[in-house]
Amino acid sequence: MKMKKEASERGSLSGDRVALTATSGFGATSRRAFLGQGAALGAAAAFGGLILPRPARAAAPVRGGRLRMGISGSSTSDSLDPALPFSAMAAVVAIGQCRNGLIEVDAGGNLVPELCEEWESTTDDATGWRFMIRSGVEFHNGKSLEVEDVIFSINQHRASDKSALRALLSSIVEIRDDGARGLLIRLESGNADFPFLLSDPRLQIYPSGTTDFNSGIGTGGYILEVWDPGLRAFSRRNPNYWKEGHANFDEVETIAIEDVNARTSALRSGDVDVINRVERATAKRLDAVEGVNVVVQNGYKHYTLPMRADTPPFDNNDVRLAIKYACKRQQMLDQVLFGYGKLGNDHPIGDFNRYIASEEELPQRRYDPDKARFHLKQAGMENLKVQLYSSDVAFEGAVDAASLYKESARDCGIDIEIVRHPPDGYWSNVWMNQAWCMSYWSGRPTEDWQFTEGYLSTANYNDTFWRNERFDRLLFEARSELDEGRRREMYVEMQRMVSNEGGQVVPAFAADLLGASDALAHGDVAANWDADGYRLADRWWFA
Repeated sequence: MKMKKEASERGSLSGDRVALTATSGFGATSRRAFLGQGAALGAAAAFGGLILPRPARAAAPVRGGRLRMGISGSSTSDSLDPALPFSAMAAVVAIGQCRNGLIEVDAGGNLVPELCEEWESTTDDATGWRFMIRSGVEFHNGKSLEVEDVIFSINQHRASDKSALRALLSSIVEIRDDGARGLLIRLESGNADFPFLLSDPRLQIYPSGTTDFNSGIGTGGYILEVWDPGLRAFSRRNPNYWKEGHANFDEVETIAIEDVNARTSALRSGDVDVINRVERATAKRLDAVEGVNVVVQNGYKHYTLPMRADTPPFDNNDVRLAIKYACKRQQMLDQVLFGYGKLGNDHPIGDFNRYIASEEELPQRRYDPDKARFHLKQAGMENLKVQLYSSDVAFEGAVDAASLYKESARDCGIDIEIVRHPPDGYWSNVWMNQAWCMSYWSGRPTEDWQFTEGYLSTANYNDTFWRNERFDRLLFEARSELDEGRRREMYVEMQRMVSNEGGQVVPAFAADLLGASDALAHGDVAANWDADGYRLADRWWFA
């Protein structure tokens, strides 16, 4: 997967600062005091969409065996340098095997301590933060984990023009060691969700001074022995791994298999134990195969069709609205995703986010030829002809989705010419270059994160080039707003603005599908990223 442009417990206000803490034992859920009880309940409800067609066997983990993973999403140019764009294969090797982050997200959408034992906001406006770095942890090369390693790893992103995290971390104005294993971070403006940013799988921790990132040296459960980009990786269990009950396999072999038929055949024949990106059209048949389970991860991923709002005819909002009303969303959900997902409403916030707008606050947009024609007439373009660039590299079924769109738009007075582009060069030549194309977002666990990366006027990955001063202002205000009711109002207004004025068509949220041998066991599966949050090798085991 191209990582582009890739919950809480109830708490209380205490003393003269906002306390945000996590207990020191690994696996305990963090507390986000200023989010209150409603956020915890909302997060629990949001992840009710996680489906396990057969119950996961969550008995005590068993040590041993070689895990063979057949992974789609790889390239011979892949790198384990997290400041560079990296694929699904690089992700499951880097963060799933070799390295750890400061904080991770569990299956309930909760923040969980990893290399950071606990954290708190040290100011009442969420501009100051303190993170306690875990002691007694060693890198694969024997070096002990220190605060300086964390600072180095974060600053690698802050200094890199190529890192997608540079914009997210740009609000940091000071980062330093407090001398007692505490990492102090000061932000230019308050951010109540800042710890969520540190859960990004690209924010991996490695030794200070690292230059050979492809060696995979980290604090993770496996030590990398082979890294052949686009082909294969091989690692062995780290005998000094600090995380109890994790990294249970003796060895992990990660094999790049791009063709979905070859990947499925390898699972059915027993040549691999688990695959990602199961073909939706055949998922039910695969799940019926003896010895195979299909695990459905409903998460943040959504399919999109970005229109460049700075380019005619999409610089006219009536044209954008006509395009949106010409989409048969339910048809796409049924025929492209085969029911594995949820309807989208032309904004990136889904059922899995805390502040999703309700049906009453923002009614679901539906196919409506009369409204589409009305908006075309308002735009003075009653017969509109546009080009839509598509390729199945954009997302599984993208070409079929474009064909369905073409048919539904015809009755709305819109003539769509589908331009099929080869997979090679699609992301560099089409996305963010052509006026209208097919795309997708893996999604982000907070509204602020998603809006900041993809919708802020100055965002590097604002792929619709839509700019709205009020939206930008609300985004910054909501980021530091600690009143839950007011914060929700602002995020709902932003969803409404994007849906009604923005350049993004979001027909559906798409589930990720894993295919696994029933010899594998696991607990509940996280839905924030593919392959159990990319951490399948760290979290699963052979029964």
